[in-house]
Amino acid sequence: MNRTAILLCALLLTAACGGNRPGVTYRYVDVDAPFAMDPIAECVFPAVDFPITDYGARADSDFLNTAAIAAAIDACNRAGGGRVVVPEGTWTTGPIHLKSNVNLYLAEGSVLRFVDDPAQYLPAVETSWEGMECFNYSPLVYAYDADNVAITGTGTLAPMMDLWRQWFGRPEPHLDALRELYTMASTDVPVAERQMAAGDKHLRPHLIHLNRCRHILLQDFRIRQSPFWTIHIYMCDGGIMRGLDVSAHGHNNDGVDLEMTRNFLVENCTFDQGDDAVVIKAGRNRDAWRLNTPCENIVVRHCTILSGHTLLGIGSEISGGIRHVYMHHCTAPGTVHRLFFVKTNHRRGAFVEDIHMDSITTGGTLRVLEIDTDVLYQWRNLVPTYVDSLTHISDIHLSRISCDAAKKIYEIRGDERLPIERVHMTDIHVGTVADTLCPVANVVDLSLDGIAYDHVDPAVLPQLDRYETNK
Repeated sequence: MNRTAILLCALLLTAACGGNRPGVTYRYVDVDAPFAMDPIAECVFPAVDFPITDYGARADSDFLNTAAIAAAIDACNRAGGGRVVVPEGTWTTGPIHLKSNVNLYLAEGSVLRFVDDPAQYLPAVETSWEGMECFNYSPLVYAYDADNVAITGTGTLAPMMDLWRQWFGRPEPHLDALRELYTMASTDVPVAERQMAAGDKHLRPHLIHLNRCRHILLQDFRIRQSPFWTIHIYMCDGGIMRGLDVSAHGHNNDGVDLEMTRNFLVENCTFDQGDDAVVIKAGRNRDAWRLNTPCENIVVRHCTILSGHTLLGIGSEISGGIRHVYMHHCTAPGTVHRLFFVKTNHRRGAFVEDIHMDSITTGGTLRVLEIDTDVLYQWRNLVPTYVDSLTHISDIHLSRISCDAAKKIYEIRGDERLPIERVHMTDIHVGTVADTLCPVANVVDLSLDGIAYDHVDPAVLPQLDRYETNK
């Protein structure tokens, strides 16, 4: 969609939201990607405030503000848009459900403390768990099928974690629940019948989950811990994530997961994660084939990753297809397990193509680039293969990388039945490597230009040995 068409849509939306009332408008942000991509529309909300205190909210640790915040959101939505303001102070709440044209504004010094009582996150809502759709506990912040949704301001989202930490493990009832959900998704059981918020299933909720939304703005706020994936943008179209300070070191605490989403910019964010930092996904197996929605036109720039398993992860849920991704001018000053990791397996199908990483600096990593077509984690023996479907991987570009130390520079393992095509690595410099062997299997057209290292030291990065993935 070109700029003129976007502007026309904005005018129509403004009219639909209330005639002469000021509605949400847009300004446009250029992305300068190596593929065709229109400027991204950034929401500009009406200058109308709805303080949660006007609707009964109290900064009292014993007072639950869920209903007051919901009332402020309803009022803002009915008025055609504006800011729902969370003032300075600590506000205890349950789930927050955003609606169209609502900007949840976190004032400086404000903290939203989400209770860790699962009963507060019922009734279950439509969400997903690792690429499979289901009804589960409400995410802490949630929106479904909404236009122009935002969280801005310099305040903090800080969930209570005592109960969720107890759910980090994988006891047998939890594994049984994963088998149940996987089987339902693999046999076309309707999503409404996949009710997972019960008993000891313990499928933790996301912190932020925006589902099938359009025009998203997440800007300037802080996150401190998360029950599950931290920010999950699922089947959305158009958005910006800017200036966030994200820190979460629990189990499965990815920084941001963009899944079956298109036209999205992530810039000037800081990630400090217990799992992957920036992840591009597209659903799991038959469930994603049903939805048939690629993840595409994603730009990540000028971000800092303080810690994380992967700087840029592609997959392993990729069954809807992933294409046109560009990460550039980012830094990971410490260590990450993999700098650039493309991961899939023989159950996923679909494609990964036209992925670019450029101008990256990092302290240390196991691999600068790794591509692995046999990543199954605990699912390898947990559930059967219903359909054998290979992933077509092509046009992977890595350039201008500076790395202090690495165990290996690259490792690429394609499937002999469908080899990887066109992997180009240019101007990669590593100070010290532990192993000069860079295994390659089943790749057609591997181009290496300007790959260099200064020293070989087998003892480099011994602390990372424990992070070798058990696939």
